[in-house]
Amino acid sequence: MATKFTPLHDRILVRRVEEAATSRGGIIIPDSAKDKPTEGEVISAGKGKINEEGKVRPLDVKEGDRILFGKYSGNEITIDGEDFIIMREEDVLGVVSGATAGATKKETVGSRR
Repeated sequence: MATKFTPLHDRILVRRVEEAATSRGGIIIPDSAKDKPTEGEVISAGKGKINEEGKVRPLDVKEGDRILFGKYSGNEITIDGEDFIIMREEDVLGVVSGATAGATKKETVGSRR
């Protein structure tokens, strides 16, 4: 990314992590049937949220974290031809740890049969 972007306060810049194009059974999923992924990587984070006392509380997420967020969270923007989402930290549902690249929420949660 040639342009440097730093979000303000409790906002974060997120790049969506794309899901695999095939299902676990080998069925190819067309683009028109796919939902937008709700998993992403934090690219940049603001300094933190300012409380009533005027003190800054640092964010719980940091650059490089893999996160889950709501389907309609944040605002989509384009920087240098690449799509990102700017959202508040409160829109983050959780941080994914120990997941391999390309693993989706459906694969990790739904694999108990």
